[in-house]
Amino acid sequence: MNQPRLDITDSRDVARLVNVFYDRVRDDDILGPIFNDIAHVDWATHLPRMYDFWESVLFARATFKGTPLLVHRALDRRTPLTTAAFDRWIALFQSTVDDLFSGPMAEHAKTCAVRIAATMEHNISPRPSSIDAWSLIDRKELGAAADHNRSGATE
Repeated sequence: MNQPRLDITDSRDVARLVNVFYDRVRDDDILGPIFNDIAHVDWATHLPRMYDFWESVLFARATFKGTPLLVHRALDRRTPLTTAAFDRWIALFQSTVDDLFSGPMAEHAKTCAVRIAATMEHNISPRPSSIDAWSLIDRKELGAAADHNRSGATE
C-alpha cells in the first residue's frame, strides 16, 4: 500500500529528498559518471552540505555556506556540463519530489530546482560577446572564494 505523500515540512524531509535524489543521480547514466568518475564526490561530505543548501533554499535559513558556481565552473572545465545534464538533473529532482511529496513546498522545491539549474547553466560558461562582464564576475567570485577559504570554511 502506498503511503500518502505529505508536503516538505522540516529538515528530515529535506534529508529524505536529498538522499533519494542523489541515490538516483549516482545510478543515472548521464549524471552518475559526472558525480562519481569525474568529480569524485565524497558523498559523506556532500550530502550534509546539500541538506544545508536545500534547507536554505526552501526555508530561507542561512545554513548553507559555499560557492557552488565556482565549484561547478571548475567541474565544467574538466567535463562540459551540457544542457542534457542539466535537463536530466531537473527531471530526476522533480520526479523524486513527486514520488516522495505533495503540496505547496514540494511545488516550490521543483520551481527552485528549475531556477537554480537555469542560473547555473547560464553562468557556468561565458558567452564570447560578454567576456569583459564575465571577467569582472569571475574576479568578484574568486575574491569571495578566497575570502571564504581564508575563513577556514570548506567547499
